Amino acid sequence: MEKTKKLYIITAILLIVSIAYIILVKTVDVQSIGPVNPETGIKSEVGFATVNNSFKDLVGESDTWYKITKYSGYVALLLAAGYGVYGFLQLLKNKSIFKVDKRILALGAFYVVVIAIYVLFEIFIVNYRPVLEESGELEASFPSSHTVLAICVCGSSMMVSKYFVKNKKVKFVMDAFAGILLVVTLGGRLISGVHWLSDIIGGIIISACLLTAFSAVINTIDYKEKE
Repeated sequence: MEKTKKLYIITAILLIVSIAYIILVKTVDVQSIGPVNPETGIKSEVGFATVNNSFKDLVGESDTWYKITKYSGYVALLLAAGYGVYGFLQLLKNKSIFKVDKRILALGAFYVVVIAIYVLFEIFIVNYRPVLEESGELEASFPSSHTVLAICVCGSSMMVSKYFVKNKKVKFVMDAFAGILLVVTLGGRLISGVHWLSDIIGGIIISACLLTAFSAVINTIDYKEKE
């Protein structure tokens, strides 16, 4: 139980760090370095402008990596859907949601929270992407949704796979695949040029907070089952 308490404390710390980071992004070195807003004719403002602009000039833009990370995001969604199907089959078999493995229910709740975070930042926009959409419109950029998706889905999968995959070789392959998917998506998004560096960092910090909270919940379930 001591480990679980530490995880909840770390979650609280990461939550404070996440909020503080968002405030910094909105207030430190804010400059109009983004694409021109088609509605106002004014360049969009971005925090940490000097660092973000320097990194953007360094990596440039890569349509190839943009497409790779686009499809790797779909793969991450399929991975999440796989756990959803597993839980649904348990529900059909046991005919009661209360008999579905608590870790699967926790995972489902975790996915809902991740989606809620995505919607939140689509409504309360921190900054826009350094590139315009094909439609010529600005798109919310903070945090990098692909970064959050990859870290949260792949990370949570590696946390819970041991409970549902008994074959050690299959589990190893599954975890290795999730790890590679995470690295490819995170690295590819970083160098694709469709996000500011601060968006990627924000995605990592927020995802770390969410994953730590999820880990605490899983540890709580384990502890209660041992009682």
